[in-house]
Amino acid sequence: MTLSTSSKATLGTVAAIPHRGGRPSRTQSEQLGERILDAATHLFLSLGYGATSIEAVARRARISKRTFYHRFENKPALFAAVVNRIIARLRPPADVPLLEGTNVDEILQRLAGIILRAALSAQAIALHRLIVAESARFPKLAAVVTEQGATEEAIRLIASVLDREAPTANLKFDNPRFAAEQFPFMALTLPQRRAMGFGVCMTTAVPRRLDPAARTPFRNSAR
Repeated sequence: MTLSTSSKATLGTVAAIPHRGGRPSRTQSEQLGERILDAATHLFLSLGYGATSIEAVARRARISKRTFYHRFENKPALFAAVVNRIIARLRPPADVPLLEGTNVDEILQRLAGIILRAALSAQAIALHRLIVAESARFPKLAAVVTEQGATEEAIRLIASVLDREAPTANLKFDNPRFAAEQFPFMALTLPQRRAMGFGVCMTTAVPRRLDPAARTPFRNSAR
């Protein structure tokens, strides 16, 4: 069979039309994932875990439930992904030094500031409020935050600082890890409670003034 010139031109035009079906590109896939997480984050933090449904997330993200389940097994898996992204965004940039200072006091003060800035951010406070409000009904929520959180990482970092700096700072810790576990709570508890509504909310300047206050009893307890 011989094709006419016009038929060949038609086939050429058809062949030149880009194919729009098939699997999305990596960029499109990443954008879709971010859109789903944006929708879920807004709903979880504003409505709570129990009141957020997969249908609502799909509707806000403008996707089908089939598309949702292609990416997430269920609501707990979605919540874990949301928590992981929140915590990842709260971490200091990779090029920001965590252990900076000429002595243990300066190092601990800097670490306290980093902890406060992360934990007192709007999303961190909203997530903490969600866990406090709904962990009785959904006990696994707190476990998700613990597993995804940076608490263990921070404790190991602080313990290494105490172990290394204690001799030159005239400090003695029988158990550096136990001491390290107390430091974040001493630096964070009061400002976090204030941010949660228990008392007058602090300005950004107040937590900076509290850094030495949190450090002093911690340091004195080691003597």
